[in-house]
Parts: sequence; structure tokens; C-alpha cells
Amino acid sequence: MRITFVGGGNMAGALIGGLLARGVPATAIEVVEPLAEARARLAESFGVECHERPADVPAFGEVVVFAVKPQHMRAAAREVGPRLGASIALSVAAGIRLADFGRWLGGSPLLARCMPNTPALIGLGATGVYVEPRASAVQRAAIQSILEAVGIVVWVEDEALLDPVTALSGSGPAYFFRFMEALEEAGAAIGLSRETARALAIQTARGAGELAARSSDPPAVLRERVTSKGGTTERALASLAAADVHGAIARAVRAANERARELGDELGRD
Repeated sequence: MRITFVGGGNMAGALIGGLLARGVPATAIEVVEPLAEARARLAESFGVECHERPADVPAFGEVVVFAVKPQHMRAAAREVGPRLGASIALSVAAGIRLADFGRWLGGSPLLARCMPNTPALIGLGATGVYVEPRASAVQRAAIQSILEAVGIVVWVEDEALLDPVTALSGSGPAYFFRFMEALEEAGAAIGLSRETARALAIQTARGAGELAARSSDPPAVLRERVTSKGGTTERALASLAAADVHGAIARAVRAANERARELGDELGRD
């Protein structure tokens, strides 16, 4: 399978690096990237062929990954669309709905859309993906093989569910970073050095996440196991409950979900 990336930014680089690590040869990957500096970096880092313009590509791969910024998607799709043929068109651009993507592409390539998150840059991403119902099992497997190169892949059967995916995992790393910031600040406020508080906050988040990933028990059960009756954790959790932190998180995710829907409306306007 040959893969063409339209756009050579961070997410394209993460996917390319992940694919190469899984044994995909560099000769099976090519990139269209208008910036000379980015082309040079990709060619040097990964050994892939890079082109300045879509017109420079002799033939597009079986899967074409559109990894451009959302505001550039319309122009990129219109330029590439007439040359896609039977290729799968996979959008990595946040907020761009397939109806708009397909309209800009013209023709009738198979369309797919995904929402990765930034931990994909280190191979620990979480990606939600939707593909048109007419996709074959082989086509779904091709999409899966590309996206799982940078982490787990979750399929949704309704494109509208990519907005909740965006709200939960797409924006989610920022929620955890904010919590780590708060832990660091709190630790410093009660006497730890800033460096010590930061190291403890980061490692605690890392360890808790890995423990949850390795356990078959839900987070609620893991939380209960840490919480001894009358102990420090119980007191801390009571304080969080009194501040309605649970409700605040729910409201934050709903706000992100609402904004994802709004962005889809805004970005789809011609």
C-alpha cells in the first residue's frame, strides 16, 4: 500500500515515523508540502519523497492523508481532488465534516475522517475515526493500519460522534496538563520546591494512567483502592467533591463538544 500525505506538519511526521517503525518502507510514503524547510526536514528524518505541489506527484497512493490545518483544507482538497481517482481520502483536520470535505474534493472518493490527539507525537495517541458506510473491510483495515501507528484507534459509527471524541480525547491532554499544573502549584504552596512538585505531579499522572491502562478495573474501583477510610486521600476527595470538580469536568467536556459542533459549521462555509 502506498500512502500520500498532503501536509507535512507535526501530525504527518508522527504518522510517518510510526509507520516506518512498524516496517512500512519509506518508498511507500510520499508527502506534498509547500514549505521547503519542512520538505527538507521530512526527507532527512524519514527518507521519504517530498513534493512542493500536488501537480508534482506522479500518482497518488491508495490512501491520501490530508494533514493540513483546517483553514487550509478547502484549498488543498480542491487542488488534489481531481487527481484522486480510487484513493481513500482521510482527513486529519479538526472540525471538517465529510460533507464539506467531499464537496471540495469533487468526484466520489471514499471519505474518512479522524480525530487524533497530541500524544500521537510520541506514539501514545488516541484516535477516533469514522469512514463512510460503503467502505470495505479491506479499506477499513488500511485506515486502521495507518492510524494505529501512533496509538489506539476507536471507530465510531456516526460521524457526529467525532465531536464528543474531540471534546474528550482531542482536547483531553490539556485537561490533564491543567490538573498537573494545579498539583505543581499546590505542592509548591505547601513547601516543596517547584522542581520537586513538578516531577512528582508528572510521574504520578504517568503512573496513574499506566496503572489504569494495565488494569481491567474501571477508574472508580482503582480510586477506591487508594482511598483509605479516614485517611489523607479521603479528605482530599471530599474537598474535590465539595468544589464540584466532577461537575466542572462534565461541563468542560460539554463546552468543548458544543464548540466542536460550532467549528464544523464555521469551517464548512463556502
